[in-house]
Amino acid sequence: MRLAVAYQTANVPVWDSGELRGLLLSLNPRLDVYAKKMILHGITRCVYLLDKEASACTYDDILLVASFLDDQDMGIKIQALNALKAFSGIWKFKTRIQEFIPKILEIITNFWDNDVHIAGLRLLNGLQLPAQTHPLLKKLMPSLMDILQLGSPVAQVQALKFLSMLAQKEALLYDIMNCQVQAELMNLFQPSQPGNLLFEMLVFVERLSDRRLTRHYQSVNWQYNELSLHEILYGEDSHLSDCLLSLIIHPEEQVQIQACRVILKLQQNESSEIAAASQTDSSLSSFLFDSVGNTTVAESRMTSEC
Repeated sequence: MRLAVAYQTANVPVWDSGELRGLLLSLNPRLDVYAKKMILHGITRCVYLLDKEASACTYDDILLVASFLDDQDMGIKIQALNALKAFSGIWKFKTRIQEFIPKILEIITNFWDNDVHIAGLRLLNGLQLPAQTHPLLKKLMPSLMDILQLGSPVAQVQALKFLSMLAQKEALLYDIMNCQVQAELMNLFQPSQPGNLLFEMLVFVERLSDRRLTRHYQSVNWQYNELSLHEILYGEDSHLSDCLLSLIIHPEEQVQIQACRVILKLQQNESSEIAAASQTDSSLSSFLFDSVGNTTVAESRMTSEC
């Protein structure tokens, strides 16, 4: 009996309520602020709950929702970001939504609003970043670092996830490393910080440390500003090692494990730097030896000719 009921249920066509289509048809820029917020919120809810109706939407529907990113009201911008985040979970819309990355970055960096930061960064963290966005990201790196240092804990977590993704881009690594930060950035390693914030901060540092080890990055003699992220984390006066040691005994296991991973990465960095320095010294010694040897041979020839 149960098998029969299950079979019948599995073969019943999914009912299309038409709710999502109705909301999209009613969305209009001439509506008042409250109505636009409620409709956009309803669209977000329907996209998450009504898979079939959401998948049946078109690129024009995405354009309609994205048009409200230009609305003057901050709450409407946030609801539009949330709706696009919902649509980004549908594969066929991911690349389409990538077209709005410059607009999303502009909103995040132009408005100091924690809810905007959270909604925008959550959306970006689910998208691929095309190479053509890299120049803009380089330009906006200081603003992203400001969110990391001064935002709410939730915004900081989203900023760290985004920066960890950027740190894996070879073209952006130096711009992250050389970005100017405040010395107080190290307060984000305090054991009193929320566990998820500590974890994401440690993941970010691990990514940076890992990318520093690549042959390409080590092949260039990079120059860093005095108050750059690189100098705060890896400079001679850095307190990163002390911070990491204090996190090994953190109550949350994931923080402990991640702190150990970063310590291992730092040891690899130090070993790599020592090896590179030794190789340089060896090459210099070989060069000097060859130079002296060649000079001696030349002098001997001149003496015999005389």
